[in-house]
Amino acid sequence: MSVEAGSRALLAGGDVVLVRPLGPADTAEVLALHTRLTERDTYFRFFGARPSTLDKLAAEIAADPGPGHYAVGCCRHGELVGVANYEVLEDSTDAEVALVVDAALRTQGVATLLMEHLVSHARKSGLKRFLAEVIAENAKVIRVFADLGLRFEAGIGGPERDVVMILGEDAAYLDAVLERDLVADAASLTHLFKPSSIAVIGAGRRPGSVGHAVLANLVASGYPGPVEVVNPHAGEILGVPSVPSVAALSRPPELAVVCLPAPAAAEAVEECGKRGVRAVVIISSGLTGTGNGERVHAAAREYGMRLVGPNCLGVLSTDPACPYDLTFLGRRVQPGNIGVITQSGGVGIALAESLGDLGLGMSTLVSTGDKYDVSGNDLLMWWTADRRTELAVLYLESFGNPRKFSRLARRLARTRPVLAVRSGSGGTAQRAAASHTAAAATPAVTRDALFEQAGVITVDTVAELVDVIAGLSWQLLPGGPRVAVLSNAGGAGVLAADACEREGLIMADLSGETRDRLAKLLPAEAAVRNPVDTTAAIPPELFADALRTVLADDGVDAVIAATVPTAVGDPGTSLAAVLPPEYKTVFAVRPGQRARVAPLVPGTGVTACYDDPAAAAAVLARLVRYEQWLNRPEAENSLTPLETPEALRAFAAGREGWLPSAEAVELLRLADIPMVETHYVEAGDSMDAAAADLDSPVVLKADADGLLHKTAGGGVLLNVHGPDRIVEAFRTLRSRFGSALRGVTVQPMAEPGRELLVGVRSDPVFGPLIVFGLGGVDTDLIADHAARLAPLTGADADLLLDGLRASKALWAGQLDRAAVREILLKVSRLAELVPELAELDLNPMRVRSDGCVALDVRARLEPLAADDPFLRRLRD
Repeated sequence: MSVEAGSRALLAGGDVVLVRPLGPADTAEVLALHTRLTERDTYFRFFGARPSTLDKLAAEIAADPGPGHYAVGCCRHGELVGVANYEVLEDSTDAEVALVVDAALRTQGVATLLMEHLVSHARKSGLKRFLAEVIAENAKVIRVFADLGLRFEAGIGGPERDVVMILGEDAAYLDAVLERDLVADAASLTHLFKPSSIAVIGAGRRPGSVGHAVLANLVASGYPGPVEVVNPHAGEILGVPSVPSVAALSRPPELAVVCLPAPAAAEAVEECGKRGVRAVVIISSGLTGTGNGERVHAAAREYGMRLVGPNCLGVLSTDPACPYDLTFLGRRVQPGNIGVITQSGGVGIALAESLGDLGLGMSTLVSTGDKYDVSGNDLLMWWTADRRTELAVLYLESFGNPRKFSRLARRLARTRPVLAVRSGSGGTAQRAAASHTAAAATPAVTRDALFEQAGVITVDTVAELVDVIAGLSWQLLPGGPRVAVLSNAGGAGVLAADACEREGLIMADLSGETRDRLAKLLPAEAAVRNPVDTTAAIPPELFADALRTVLADDGVDAVIAATVPTAVGDPGTSLAAVLPPEYKTVFAVRPGQRARVAPLVPGTGVTACYDDPAAAAAVLARLVRYEQWLNRPEAENSLTPLETPEALRAFAAGREGWLPSAEAVELLRLADIPMVETHYVEAGDSMDAAAADLDSPVVLKADADGLLHKTAGGGVLLNVHGPDRIVEAFRTLRSRFGSALRGVTVQPMAEPGRELLVGVRSDPVFGPLIVFGLGGVDTDLIADHAARLAPLTGADADLLLDGLRASKALWAGQLDRAAVREILLKVSRLAELVPELAELDLNPMRVRSDGCVALDVRARLEPLAADDPFLRRLRD
């Protein structure tokens, strides 16, 4: 089977296969599969009314039957092992489906994988249902269909079962696909994280080389399996036997690490494939963008290997059953519960050093480098099944499949914290914007929306990352945002209180009982309201009693205790005795301590102690937001379904570029998004007839090339009364914009209200981003926006409404919040139903106490290459 136009994918046991469409050139291989089947195989494994035999399918493929027929094959080690196809029924959105799998691989998930690829292709083609006739005694086939996750119906009685599968997209199917992906990916990565044998290719005898450092770390890590070195110039290195070539290894290693110059590295990967190596870590650089890089890609496809790198720091695991270190780190990593994946080797080194200084260890470290194969999504799936990893850390400079990342990260974050360092936040990444929405939807905004919706805790620097890791490692999540500050130095307490308010935390209102108890404990000059100032002249024991009193207040969720040593004593030394496990969150602050963050008591994990109140408040705020995400109820999307979504899709089909104003208005009508009554007159037409039919007063808006800011550009004429003045205003706009004027929109003057912006900016990688903010003429000046990725849930819509700086004031009055919420959900639905929607700008939206309507709309469509982000396939 040729390796063109296919996708690598994983079977249930972790084997890498190639899945690709079948065409006339594959006829001989389909027939070869047919000859390997017994009569019982054909009887039990092949089903569907047409074609009835595999040789007939081969004949149809050879004839290239056209768009109504689609066949896909699964190839393992160069051999076709499964075929699935569908044939569309005449004048129908139904298709009959058929499938056959080699008897030797019937329990490996080949049938399910092929069906998923058929489903994906059929949905893109507009098909609604799969039909099949299954022999009644073929229970395994019926189980394949039933377990897909699609809505499924099967007949009862008779020698055959009529099976119907509904192809509509729903969460149950995506969840089922994700579960299968998790199982297969974990099995595949076992070759990487639990190898039975390892080869280091390119380990040098010279201590200063990368290969020598990798081998030295491996030897020191206590790896229990056999290890060999490939080096033609040595018989042994560091006590490890060495052979001249991969072919000369005594056994095919399960995992190999390559530390060679680019041309030799590519050859080594090819030789690894020929020897049956299952996973390769490529530390070598200089491969990407060259023919050598293409050779590595081709070897991975041909031989079914998993790859890490190239151009990376390496991989390590501290699993006590199979520890190994295949990195060139200069410091040994302690075993621990922190899993790390980083595209940057430098970030990996810095993080390993910082965590080591704190006495914190890692479960896994993967440096992906140029990321040919293993990526952040793979590690999210591995950590989901790896109970040793209790905290996941990501440094990702790019996303290959962010929508899949979102589902995986959201799932993992429900059970343990997921942290990410944000990169690429600079303004240089922003392209020139042609709409208000596009100006707000920067790459950084899109990335941040992805992280926020998935429950990922984000930071901007490695130092901040270490701060948060320390807080999560040594304290519980706070029960809420209400914080009390306790200090024996008034200035430190004030700084801590200011930092908490900047971070959006709530300074707790201590109860009268708490204040009375503090007043009895502390000197008369102490401040017993939050922030509590105990004064400097109290012994540690008294400070500890004050902390216990504050913690006992039901209105306090967390405490920041800032202390400085005095001649009377050091209150910080008393904190450890107050912090039993499973109590409220307490962070310590010791201004002036040498380390930015450290354990309060060296060698223990009592709590994190920071050198600055701002750092403690920033960590606490991130933990509060994560706790709120975990406990946020998922509001229902209560929209009434569109009666004719097909009409909306049909209207968008074939259109490209910025829609004329009249077509943009029609797009909203089909999407059931309310807009003020709108009339459109072409620049070359007469306004007389339209003016005679319009009630006054009206507003005229120019539709002209290059006119984005209509009011500022003189393209809006308000409060025009009477047919004669409407015609005169039309002539004014025609004169003002000349040949650039395409037409004029005429609308009745809208009732007064608040102007908002709702829009869509679609990213080819991330998908559609929904933007909400203050609108009208001051949109760009105020720049008060919030954004979330589609599809929106009801909870997402609520967070958009509450995500502006002005939200509290905006909804304090009588404005119809429910109407705006409904429009957000409808705009999200539009973006999902019409993936060609590249930009949508509803600005302004006018909201009143009794509803919300769009006053202006701009929409841009562009052809979109159909893609299925949830289809099971490996990165290529």
